[in-house]
Amino acid sequence: MKKLFFAAAIIFGCLSVKVADAQIHVDLGLNIGAQPEWGPVGYDHAEYYYMPDIDAYYDVPRHQYVYFENNVWIHAGALPPRYHFDKYHTYKVVVNEHNPWERHDAIRARYANYRGRHDQVIIRDSHDDHYRNHWHEDGDHRDHDHRDHDHY
Repeated sequence: MKKLFFAAAIIFGCLSVKVADAQIHVDLGLNIGAQPEWGPVGYDHAEYYYMPDIDAYYDVPRHQYVYFENNVWIHAGALPPRYHFDKYHTYKVVVNEHNPWERHDAIRARYANYRGRHDQVIIRDSHDDHYRNHWHEDGDHRDHDHRDHDHY
């Protein structure tokens, strides 16, 4: 009887580990729900947005801006008042690499031609069901039917 109980415990333990592995894989592969409503459409995963208009980044999973000030990269929930930009209309480049600001000169040069562009479709304005449960700054993740409202 002890052997049967021990064997059942081992099998159950192995099954539990496999389920946990699958959950971790999904979490790391997709972050549509973490992307803000002002993020660009077309990406199942985004670590950072680089915004050429303000020469700064947005850390998507942490919901923080990353900007350069006094020779240091600052991570903050909001940008200082000197940054005047419309996050709904500024162009965002998805950058999926670790600490992209460490290669900032190369990133700035590569995406300089996106500065001043305002033709990017954002999640808020998408009619794709893929984006129904995106992240809202107020922390509300409910299904918002944004298609029935005019946005100015």
